[in-house]
Amino acid sequence: MKILVTGSSGLIGSEVVEFFDAKASQIIGVDNNMRADFFGPKGDTSWNLKRLQEKTRHFEHADLDIRDRSAVMKLFDDHSFELIVHCAAQPSHDLAKDRPFDDFDVNAVGTLNLLEAARRHCPETVFVHMSTNKVYGDAPNELAMKELETRWEYADEAYADGIDEAMRIDRSKHSIFGASKAAADIMVQEYGRYFDMKTTCLRGGCLTGPHHSGVELHGFLNYLVKVNLEGGVYKIFGYKGKQVRDNIHSYDVARAIEEIYKNPRCGEVYNIGGGRGNSCSILEAFQRIEAVSGKPMKSEYVEQNRSGDHICYISDLTKLKTHYPNWDITKSLDMIFEEIAASVQNR
Repeated sequence: MKILVTGSSGLIGSEVVEFFDAKASQIIGVDNNMRADFFGPKGDTSWNLKRLQEKTRHFEHADLDIRDRSAVMKLFDDHSFELIVHCAAQPSHDLAKDRPFDDFDVNAVGTLNLLEAARRHCPETVFVHMSTNKVYGDAPNELAMKELETRWEYADEAYADGIDEAMRIDRSKHSIFGASKAAADIMVQEYGRYFDMKTTCLRGGCLTGPHHSGVELHGFLNYLVKVNLEGGVYKIFGYKGKQVRDNIHSYDVARAIEEIYKNPRCGEVYNIGGGRGNSCSILEAFQRIEAVSGKPMKSEYVEQNRSGDHICYISDLTKLKTHYPNWDITKSLDMIFEEIAASVQNR
């Protein structure tokens, strides 16, 4: 099996490379470390590339920008892939407003470049796109909420399992990032439905794990753990710190991709996250990392929430589990905190 992974030095991309290394004959990883450009030295992923090069057997790195259409086409001239896992992105809700052209060109145009290259050169490939729950914009905030001591919660029991794929993606405020990712999401679906390609969008909740280069603008749990361990101050933006996210380990994302590869569909979408069991608010995350590190969490509160940010988001995993019954969450929230803390300390 020959695999292409874009964003291969990032959190999900590097996990996919490691996961499939023993199963694939060749893995081409595309990454130009634009994260360092977006977020500065703390966002640099070169350490993760070095780790992959030392640890894997079938991985080959390609320093390629997915916005470069001719370079993407040349890559597909030289290689035919059975699986494409598209993780490369401008991932920040906040940064996108300051760099909208870069955001759209990477997230939307880069995705189109890959889809069209795949259609022309290897139309039978399985194409898995890492989308985001931000394609729903702030529509989830319209759900009735109740305020508990440490978190916001859905007031309607119909949402006990979280938000499913029926949530609308239009008529809401997405952030510029959410809009560019929605454009990519729709295009991935369209190539599946219009051209009968095996495309899937995974609408991620909070994707996390030990190999994340978390920064304030992106990488919630990893950044929070780093701030605690380094004795810094974590800035809370609105909602009393009770905003909720469901957190999924990158390993469980890779496992889902393997199941999709085994039994692909055309133009499908799935919400993927930690589900209710792996959900926590910022305040609850403070408590968990303090229990792991033994260090107090220092924080500063900013009344203004991030524009378009979710108050409470939990992924309903019913559809994914129904279509792929061999898949489930294997990494608990406690395990995630412990792994991230150990990785930050070792690094």
